[in-house]
Amino acid sequence: MIGKLTRRSVIALAALSATAMPSFATETIKAVVIDGYPARAMWVKEFTNFFIPEVDKRLAEKGNYKIDWQESYGGSIVKPKGVLEGVKLGLGDIGIVTTIFHSSKLPSQALSAVTPFIAPDARAVAKAVDEIAKEYPTMQKEFEAQNQVYLATGVVLDTYQVFSKEPINSLSDLSGSKVAGAGMNLRYLEGLDNAAGVRGGLTDFYNMLQTGLVDNAMLWPEAAKTFKIAEVAPYMLKADLGAVNSKTITVNKDYWDKLPDEVKEVLQDVAVAYRDHVAGVAMDRAEASRTAYVESGGTIVEMDPAERAQWAANMPNIAVEWAADLDTKGEPGSDMLKSYTAKLKEAGHSPVRDWSAELTQ
Repeated sequence: MIGKLTRRSVIALAALSATAMPSFATETIKAVVIDGYPARAMWVKEFTNFFIPEVDKRLAEKGNYKIDWQESYGGSIVKPKGVLEGVKLGLGDIGIVTTIFHSSKLPSQALSAVTPFIAPDARAVAKAVDEIAKEYPTMQKEFEAQNQVYLATGVVLDTYQVFSKEPINSLSDLSGSKVAGAGMNLRYLEGLDNAAGVRGGLTDFYNMLQTGLVDNAMLWPEAAKTFKIAEVAPYMLKADLGAVNSKTITVNKDYWDKLPDEVKEVLQDVAVAYRDHVAGVAMDRAEASRTAYVESGGTIVEMDPAERAQWAANMPNIAVEWAADLDTKGEPGSDMLKSYTAKLKEAGHSPVRDWSAELTQ
């Protein structure tokens, strides 16, 4: 009897102790996210609708941490070109950096931009570039120099096309014209006769075309739809210049160092999921965006494959130039170029021009 009472007493005491034990509160971590582009920009919208909920869901599974998200877009903290500096200075904890604006500070991020006419597939390019970033130290080192931690590369465009005020039926129609572009893609114009590049940002292209500052612009159908480009450039030359990585998710290094390992792991994993999600959205929307462009009054002209080949052949080998520049700085530029090209070939893409084949052995 005493044994039974003792056992019951032990059980009762254990139950009381369990109820009396304090429950551990979930720790809340503040995160300021910045981008200079507006909330309607596809990659920003998907950060809000995919990245943030996915992080919240994964953290909630363990219940140790949650994030108090504070999103700031559209220039309230930084302009589109100012995200890199903003994250560096701690104006934002997490940023969506448009890397094409920073060729001098982030030269290795131009890998897909210096290899046009290979893959008009955002998913393949995003995966290949992100793998290169993690297999070689170069890209991560460039962001470390900017007081940032690299999470993942994003590809938001299915492929660059040429949008114009007047019909373009051949390469000769681009001769002598002014073409808006951003960053490295302006060098594609070196494969054309007397075409002049005019640097601008996506949010500037509508006004540049409307005012006659440029005759044409290189951008992609989803962006053309979002920014109503058909109103000022009713012709699209389907040149399939190629998908290009232009967005990278980064975290301020000082902020990152203070994060718990569990939160770091979730952010890294979700950044890769976001990479693939955004690339998939870009591809899924490509056809719909082309349809919307036509419905808005636009006309699409398919470029002759022979003319695409001629355009590529006329260009200087900017990929080899890019690789050589990195090589001279002690970085594995040539190896990165060869590896990247091989990854895209393995994914089923045949280069119109194999830029890596022209590397000096």
